[in-house]
Amino acid sequence: MFTGIIETTGIVRKIAESGTNKSFEIESNIGQELKIDQSLSHNGVCLTVERVENNIHRVTAIEETLKKSNLGLLQEGSEVNLERCMLMNGRIDGHIVQGHVDDTAVCTKVVEKEGSWEYEFGYDPKFAALVIEKGSICLNGISLTVFDVKNDSFRVAIIPYTFEHTNIKFIKLSDRVNIEFDLIGKYILRQNEIAAN
Repeated sequence: MFTGIIETTGIVRKIAESGTNKSFEIESNIGQELKIDQSLSHNGVCLTVERVENNIHRVTAIEETLKKSNLGLLQEGSEVNLERCMLMNGRIDGHIVQGHVDDTAVCTKVVEKEGSWEYEFGYDPKFAALVIEKGSICLNGISLTVFDVKNDSFRVAIIPYTFEHTNIKFIKLSDRVNIEFDLIGKYILRQNEIAAN
């Protein structure tokens, strides 16, 4: 489990393909603190740390993960949002995030607001019931609040701290971000589907 509060970013140093899988070697300032078998969020995708050497760790994404996320679009030199799993002895500053990406969303607008930024994203309308005004959403692992919600788009506002300390600053028109919808909303929607049948 994660909170969507990005701890740091890492740089992809090497990408290797093996069958339908891709392995990523990522350098970060928390690299030496990581442990093999640890869960770590990469742009909102929970992956298992396989190897740690100096400040570089390695993880592998399988075909299903690559299809549902933007990890397959990463290149050497790409910056990745990183978050270690939450501790259960403190405050949850974002919202409950599983690290299980539901889909990707496409950036359709970026507006600089003299000290903050607004991004608009288009998403698959089949998920419309999971996006509510002022609700939580996770984009590239970042816990954000949505507004101006429509059946196929929404907007988020980015404060300077988030802009400077995550890879949101590199998102431009037509870029894809990983999206994870609110866990509680997914359970409620499922219960309603069951009750209707």
